[in-house]
Amino acid sequence: MNITFEPGSLIVLVGGSGAGKTTFATRYWPTTWRLSLDDYREMATNSAADQSATPVADQVQTLLLDARLSRSLTTVIDSTGLYAHVRAGLLARARYWQRPIAAVLFDISLERRSLQNLARERVVPDHVLADQERLVPTAEQLLAEGFARVETVTATSPAYLEPAHSC
Repeated sequence: MNITFEPGSLIVLVGGSGAGKTTFATRYWPTTWRLSLDDYREMATNSAADQSATPVADQVQTLLLDARLSRSLTTVIDSTGLYAHVRAGLLARARYWQRPIAAVLFDISLERRSLQNLARERVVPDHVLADQERLVPTAEQLLAEGFARVETVTATSPAYLEPAHSC
């Protein structure tokens, strides 16, 4: 992978469901680096889709995020990252711990996300995918919010297509 980050960075994945964020993250970063609300919802309720567990999942993620950032450990936030207030909270945590923060923006078409979504174990309803499409920020928006760096991944990016290996 040609995308590298400063050690100790907070890396926020941004893109709609079915964009390939989790596949991308698990391909390039050790599992211990990746924090995922889906994982914590599943741990709490046996269902990653159970949105009622999101407040608890968020608390677990914040606790682990602070533990990692306080130790200058590179951390990847694997969620949609579509809501500005959620990104603002992550930016605040990175500032508090004086860690670099970057975003990886998944610029994947709704059509491609819909196709990939059908192959997932947990299929997201089409209307949710369409709603998410309207929330995907631009790289310029992410930079204006305070991200120090934004890497954009498209369906034709070598980093998106290349076979799995560790970086």
